[in-house]
Amino acid sequence: MKKLAAVYGGSAPHHRALNEPKYRRWLSGLIYLPDLPGADLDGFDGLLIPERLHRGKLDEAAGSVLAYLDRGGTVLVFSGGEHPPVWLPGLKWEHRPTNFWWWLEPGADLGLVCHNPDHSLFGYIELDDATWHYHGLLHPPEGAETLIALRDEGALLYIDRVSTPGTLLVTTLDPLYHFGSYFMPATERFLDGFLPWVVRELL
Repeated sequence: MKKLAAVYGGSAPHHRALNEPKYRRWLSGLIYLPDLPGADLDGFDGLLIPERLHRGKLDEAAGSVLAYLDRGGTVLVFSGGEHPPVWLPGLKWEHRPTNFWWWLEPGADLGLVCHNPDHSLFGYIELDDATWHYHGLLHPPEGAETLIALRDEGALLYIDRVSTPGTLLVTTLDPLYHFGSYFMPATERFLDGFLPWVVRELL
């Protein structure tokens, strides 16, 4: 099995989500955020960076993460709730107000679309599994692959294999926070499919 490490920031939602047995089985290691700058990442095929980490501590690890990408590593970044790290290669993010209660409106439609229904990710999740809310839009670099987008606007999840020798997946979704906080059922369905897909297909 390919080896995926996750960064652990010390919060209760991270602790619950990353140690939930059905998710922990897909992780080969947890790296405490303050230890990330000096961590040996070469023993892992991928690195998962959750949303809502201490930004100052994460910025201290920028050099380590970028060097890992330059060596061909795979990095997955959840940025829900705030701007993604500005040092990520090729990143362009646009603020959008988050509508937490869109589903209460008659005929509600969050507006998400799947750009490539035949992609392997959608053998593990459905678009509804990624539909709760989002935190801003992404404008991927030319040549990156958008998988989930807002209709006629920017991306919510893309894979970039052009900006570095490695693979960078960025999304403005926040499933670990919500699953770890015991609310938002779609996030559990998302993680149920996303983590196996990462280990089996992406890495």
